[in-house]
Amino acid sequence: MTAEDDSYTVLGALADPVRRRLYRQVAGAPEEVGRDAAAEAAGVSRSLAAFHLDKLVEAGLLAVSYRRLSGRTGPGAGRPAKLYRRAEGEFAVSVPPRSYDTAGRLLAETVERAGLDRELQAAAKAAGAADPEGAGSGADLEEVLRVRGYAPFWDGEVLRLRNCPFHALAEEFPGLVCGMNLALLDGLAGEEWSPAMDACAGGCCVALSKNKNH
Repeated sequence: MTAEDDSYTVLGALADPVRRRLYRQVAGAPEEVGRDAAAEAAGVSRSLAAFHLDKLVEAGLLAVSYRRLSGRTGPGAGRPAKLYRRAEGEFAVSVPPRSYDTAGRLLAETVERAGLDRELQAAAKAAGAADPEGAGSGADLEEVLRVRGYAPFWDGEVLRLRNCPFHALAEEFPGLVCGMNLALLDGLAGEEWSPAMDACAGGCCVALSKNKNH
């Protein structure tokens, strides 16, 4: 099976609306999710949630671990619960096949070699500020970030980002791409929010907090 076939398999796995809801719930959660919590969030029975969650595991979209949620150990502690989290791999589907990732790498390499980091950041901030759906237009920032794939979640008073939409490029060109991402979010967030480099485990390098004067 080719990589293209794998991507089509993933696309098929998400065709079911219940399965999509379960995937979004698990993928956007800051911690591992059990079957009961996933079922409640998706509004389905535990047995149906278990069926679809395991199908998502088979497709490579979710990963599994086992842990006793009570924290107890030894005899009488009960069986470990099956917990789900977003899998590390990523899939892209394009019909017909395209190769935007190759273009992205070439552009990033060229910008980095030319030392155009500041120019890239300025362009990214301007693009974020000009976005008609950005927080500067009065839109809800959490929803804006969710639509753009950041999977935001609250950690106390800090809005953290569970997913990096530029993950592959950020791993290869961390300084360049993370700086661009920070500038983009600075423009997108408007004056009410302050983005800063504050990575969460397995997530985006940027976190946001509300300015106190707002």
